[in-house]
Amino acid sequence: KKGTLLYLFLIPLFIAVILALLQTNIQAFLLNSLAFALFFFTAKLSTRGFNQELEYLRSPLTKAPKIPYKTIAAFMLGGSTFFTAWVAGGKSFFSALFLGVIATLGYYLYYGFDPKKDKLDNLGDISAEFVLETIGEAKTKLTNIEKHMGQIEDTLLYGKLNIAMTKARNILETIQEDPKDIRVARKFLIVYIDGIAKVTDSYVSMDEEDINSETKERLYALMEDIDSRFDKELERLKNNNQFELDVHIDVLKEQIKH
Repeated sequence: KKGTLLYLFLIPLFIAVILALLQTNIQAFLLNSLAFALFFFTAKLSTRGFNQELEYLRSPLTKAPKIPYKTIAAFMLGGSTFFTAWVAGGKSFFSALFLGVIATLGYYLYYGFDPKKDKLDNLGDISAEFVLETIGEAKTKLTNIEKHMGQIEDTLLYGKLNIAMTKARNILETIQEDPKDIRVARKFLIVYIDGIAKVTDSYVSMDEEDINSETKERLYALMEDIDSRFDKELERLKNNNQFELDVHIDVLKEQIKH
């Protein structure tokens, strides 16, 4: 796992803290504990930075990270090394400073700093904020649906929901690759993802034993309809041809009401 090396630095510091405690050397205990805390905080910042970078690399359409966690961690590593060498370790000021600079430089060469360039190409006349807001809203709703799906014991309904979720995420990925058509796709995404959300919300709010077979059949039919619409939307996006959505959306709204 990326960043494991930083946690290995904590081992000798932890041993130093324990030894100082056993020897009842309060000053050494406090200094070593502070050094341990600094390195631990550096490692945690790095982990957050690595996760942020991974999300950036995976997404074809996103802004550069707002908070440069890796860059902060690099300088924190230098500062932690300087403190440990000079204050806790008794090294000379310049020796400690040299080690701190080397630590920061080594971090940069091994891990690099945070991404700085926005990945917002190919937007045409569409605002980046609109695109990112739409995609973010859809992703949030999909995540909430997945949480509710964990409470569904009906394997058939769960399977249909799972298929629909996979296709919805495929549509999102397709939009991110070419967001010019997002104005039409947004209406589709929001309405249909809301449709799935209402199905799952209604289902998990009831005791499954109280849901009769007729209601379940209607839910199955609704999910099959949504699944079919997702296929058509994905095909439309890939072919970059528009088709009428309003009738389909109105039909879905009526189905959800019942």
